[in-house]
Amino acid sequence: MARTQKEKPKPPEWSHLLHEAVSKKGALLGAYRAFHNYSLGNQFIAWMECQKRGIKPGPIATYTGWKSKGRQVDRGQKAISLLMPITYKKKVKDSDGNETEEPRQSFIFRPNWFVMSQTSGETVEPDPVPDWHRGRALEALAVSEAPFDLTDGNVQGFARGHTIAINPVAQLPAKTTFHELGHVLLGHTVSSVVNDAEALPQSLREAEAEAVALICLEVLELPGAEFCRGYIQNWLQGAEIPESSARRIFKAADSIIKAGQDTTQQ
Repeated sequence: MARTQKEKPKPPEWSHLLHEAVSKKGALLGAYRAFHNYSLGNQFIAWMECQKRGIKPGPIATYTGWKSKGRQVDRGQKAISLLMPITYKKKVKDSDGNETEEPRQSFIFRPNWFVMSQTSGETVEPDPVPDWHRGRALEALAVSEAPFDLTDGNVQGFARGHTIAINPVAQLPAKTTFHELGHVLLGHTVSSVVNDAEALPQSLREAEAEAVALICLEVLELPGAEFCRGYIQNWLQGAEIPESSARRIFKAADSIIKAGQDTTQQ
């Protein structure tokens, strides 16, 4: 009888991850506190796997990584799969027909990680969750802030190009900041660049930006996430956020969080 090849784990769909993140209050915060050294997408993938398997969330590392810290993976423990980047070269032709190789990056889903609760050995103190600073994030993202110059006091803020402006009397300034940064990082404000966002209807663009705001607010434990949920549902009118949009939302939110972190605490 022929041997069956072991089936490789499949990564969860980004739209499913986003649905879980939006619908489960506190899930993003729990994932961030436990796995903040990883991307937001991997944080939530790891958190969901821990919840599914009854594993206590906490610091995570590879088998070799735990061994270097004086800990050993317990017998019978199954690794957690995360997305990991790989670099490869792709052959392309220039305008003259000459063939060259360009470096490209992709991601693969591999079961290489274990949570600390799956290991035993020397005591390992988790890295502290880094502080987040608004000014540091704007600087790192190369986003400038302009005075709010609209006469309509009902407008909470706006984004133009790589500039945002927040109404000085905005009800939830952090939420508005993340929403406008979402527009910038998702490419909604740069009409000269050809990207997926140009063909999106306004309702989906607003839902994308609001989802970015929700993720950032939940991760940083700031007020306003409950309003985001209502706005997202209102903009979508019962529709689902597409897979490509969900992927871009996680990427934009991750960029905002990473840009504002105080790495000197590590």
